[in-house]
Amino acid sequence: MEHIPVLLQPVLDMALGLEQPVHTYMDGTFGRGGHYQALLEQFPEMTSVVIDQDLEAVVFAEKKFGDRIEGGSLKVLHGSFHDYEGLKNSDPELKNKTFDFILIDLGVSSPQLDNPERGFSFYHNGPLDMRMNTTAGLRAQDIINTWTEDALKDLFFNYGEVHRPGRVVAEVLQKRKDTPFTTTRQLASLIEKVEGWRKKGQHPATRYFLALRIEVNKELEPLEAALEMLVQQLKNGGRLVVLTFHSLEDRIVKLKFKSMQDIGFPVNKKVIQAAWNEKKSNSRARSAKLRAFQKGEKDHE
Repeated sequence: MEHIPVLLQPVLDMALGLEQPVHTYMDGTFGRGGHYQALLEQFPEMTSVVIDQDLEAVVFAEKKFGDRIEGGSLKVLHGSFHDYEGLKNSDPELKNKTFDFILIDLGVSSPQLDNPERGFSFYHNGPLDMRMNTTAGLRAQDIINTWTEDALKDLFFNYGEVHRPGRVVAEVLQKRKDTPFTTTRQLASLIEKVEGWRKKGQHPATRYFLALRIEVNKELEPLEAALEMLVQQLKNGGRLVVLTFHSLEDRIVKLKFKSMQDIGFPVNKKVIQAAWNEKKSNSRARSAKLRAFQKGEKDHE
């Protein structure tokens, strides 16, 4: 399935709304480069730094945009935007670089979801993995097979917002005694059996898989500090745009943007969501939210 960039027009509108054209751009979650490609069409002279912790995304970027890499207008980095300071310290070219526009898309890309080997989706049977960076870190099966009852309950309650995960956790602990969990279908089938289909259109494993993915990839813990660090990389008048896909992320972004009003301001008071036709044509857009922050003083009309 082709990866369709979410909230593409609102992202472009945020870039086009700057006082100056975008000369320097950072994409902290490159994916398959849909947003980058669209911005390039608007600002063909821009130079860019794109980052992804998924090695497949890095290889894709190097193949598709090799001419721009050779021409010096694109730098592709394997890593996490959370650790941009570390990337900066290891690359002298990034030391004093600042950006007009930075985009962070916190969702899972379609190629990750659609590849059973990555273990993100309960609709495809594959290894219970869920690592965005497949070269390091804990897998989802490590959590399911080794964490205590209380730790699993806390995980599903806090990150999945599952109000009563006890029955599922108890069943997991019972089953793993004899057969460790190694595949997505094993876990999804157990959750289906215990929970049943309570909410039309939402698989009962949705929130459990979300919680595991957040923990495996440490998506929330460093986010607040990363947002502040990224704003520091902006030029005066530049914008940081963040796309979120669940309430925990969105809450962190909203509160952090409010707390930084000594160095800038939230561009949109109300969160921006996809139009009805985009939600209909792209399921990933249904839960997507956009918030933007501009560095510098607000113009008073």
